[in-house]
Amino acid sequence: MAREGAALGCKEALFTLGDRPENRWPAARRWLDEHGYASTLDYIAAMAKLVLEETGLLPHLNPGVMSFAELQRLRPFGPSMGMMLETTATRLWSEKGGVHFGSPDKDPELRMRVIDDAGRSRIPFTTGVLLGIGENDAERADALFAIRRSHERFGHVQETIVQNFRAKPRTAMQNEDDLALQEYVAAVAVARVVMGPDATIQAPPNLTDLTELSLLIRAGIDDWGGVSPLTADHVNPERPWPELDTLARLTAESGFTLRERLTAHPQYLRDAGTWLDTGLLGHVDALIDPATALADEEAPVLGRPLASGPAARAQDHGRSGDRDVTSALALASADPAGLPDSAYAALLRADGSQLDDLAALADDVRRSVGAADLTYVVNRNLDSSLYVPDDDAPGLSPELIGRLVAEAVAEGATEVCVQGTPDPALPGEAYLDIVRAIRRAGPELSIHAFRPAEAADAARRLRVPLDEFLAALRDAGATSVPGTAARVLDDDVRAVLSGRTDPPAAEWIRGIEAAHRAGLPSTATLVYGHVETPEQTVAHLRQLAAIQDRTGGFSEFIAMPHVPWDSADAVRAAAGEGPDRRTTRAVHAVARLLLSGRIDHVQAAWTKLGFAGAREVLAGGADDFGGLLLDGSIWPKAGAEAHRSATRGDVARIAAALGRPARERSTGYGSPSPAPSRAVAG
Repeated sequence: MAREGAALGCKEALFTLGDRPENRWPAARRWLDEHGYASTLDYIAAMAKLVLEETGLLPHLNPGVMSFAELQRLRPFGPSMGMMLETTATRLWSEKGGVHFGSPDKDPELRMRVIDDAGRSRIPFTTGVLLGIGENDAERADALFAIRRSHERFGHVQETIVQNFRAKPRTAMQNEDDLALQEYVAAVAVARVVMGPDATIQAPPNLTDLTELSLLIRAGIDDWGGVSPLTADHVNPERPWPELDTLARLTAESGFTLRERLTAHPQYLRDAGTWLDTGLLGHVDALIDPATALADEEAPVLGRPLASGPAARAQDHGRSGDRDVTSALALASADPAGLPDSAYAALLRADGSQLDDLAALADDVRRSVGAADLTYVVNRNLDSSLYVPDDDAPGLSPELIGRLVAEAVAEGATEVCVQGTPDPALPGEAYLDIVRAIRRAGPELSIHAFRPAEAADAARRLRVPLDEFLAALRDAGATSVPGTAARVLDDDVRAVLSGRTDPPAAEWIRGIEAAHRAGLPSTATLVYGHVETPEQTVAHLRQLAAIQDRTGGFSEFIAMPHVPWDSADAVRAAAGEGPDRRTTRAVHAVARLLLSGRIDHVQAAWTKLGFAGAREVLAGGADDFGGLLLDGSIWPKAGAEAHRSATRGDVARIAAALGRPARERSTGYGSPSPAPSRAVAG
């Protein structure tokens, strides 16, 4: 079918299906098992890759509800994805008689999380509203505002579909009246007003009579969506597509010209390095009109292999060369950790082929310090700001902590990470009670608990010196502490990033060194890609190196990109939109060089970089994937970064692409204890 579509000039292959059919239909589960697929989404990834390589059609993936990690797994195989929000009217899902009652994947909160996670993943995303399913006018407006809020935060909603429900035989709503035309057109016009003049508003042309299509144009649409010369609308097969010539004529009669676009819209293709997996760039370039970033309507649609490695970076053109960078690279080849600050700052500005050379050198240094494997730890997060001391109160009680920890251990976790400030009304002993509850439920676990600022808060509440609290924390069962919230160890920069609420850099240093003295090793961190200069980044790394020389307490270094959508509006306005790929690659590579001989492990912050970004820095000096962040099923929201779990299979696939073995580790980079005996999942 895809080959025939390519021959007819189609440029998109829409993969659309219901949510996880294997969970409902035993026949679907059996078919997947017989054909070697772990899930329908696993099958979709394989078929999208096949279509790309065999036919050249660009997949638009619309497989229903997906987790953050599942979006990451599919991103290399489609320039765009989609999922209809449909409605935010929770009553239609939660109340008996509602059109979505009994359908877990229609929960509006769940669907909004998918839309937000697509934004976090930098995926051009299509969503929209379905009208005439029992919602009222206020609920229609609310759904549009929910889509707008997500787009304002992430910038990823490439089109908003306003779709009118059409009753179908043999469905629960087969006897319902279709939405009246005037009501539908009014909703389209409201969508244009809500989403604004720069948004793309789409209305499917086969769900409205041809004689009425001009009303939709007058109401503000600028896109007809997918129209196929080959296949029916699989969701509404009783409604045939209009002929393209007819659609072009009707569009012209309304004063517009019908033009073909690609599955991702022009604004995303013009910034393809941000929004598309690098392996897809060759496929997109073959079909794009570079002047408009729409489709080249005369381009042949031909299959080609997906690019990987250096070939995938062929689009990342930089400056032809910088003599300071060339000189710094030569020095670093001889003595990676021995450069002057000015040379490291020059390397942070590397671009193009010089950036590739820097990444290759950093990867050589990684190998030279014995970090040959791609390591990861199986862990789960707990947010201690949710703590309540009463087992009968709602929140993270000691009893619930015990159940969550037992569940994590049963799923193979060897580490629990705890961060967050408990309710100020609680005594400082609350910090220790949390750790004790974890230790009771998981006697063998590593407990990675409390950042320097939280330790200082606990000591103040208990009215004891910081060293005394840290000793008590260790005695309660903590084995290490997170070194997050270092940001950049420069007070002017910290003031911008925190809205002037961060303690001074000296306080963070004092806290982390006190933890190391207490026998609690930590991570070392950096937040980059905002207002910092290369010189300030180098100074931060020098501070970390000096701390390591004094205490030897850092187990790994983690560079975390500034994430604007997780920041307050005032901070976002001051700190900008976060780093580009070039900056991310350079920071990880320079950190590997400068810290070599002191901190042997460099982690890829995959929840912020995504799988593709993590893979890129792991090819340029990093060696560790970090934690899998198991959610469990009892209360996924009990931890920070909930709903962003990865699997051992995800790590294995990335390791295979890098040509390295994957190895599960403990918090301290040894073998996990107790040693798990589990099959690779995911």
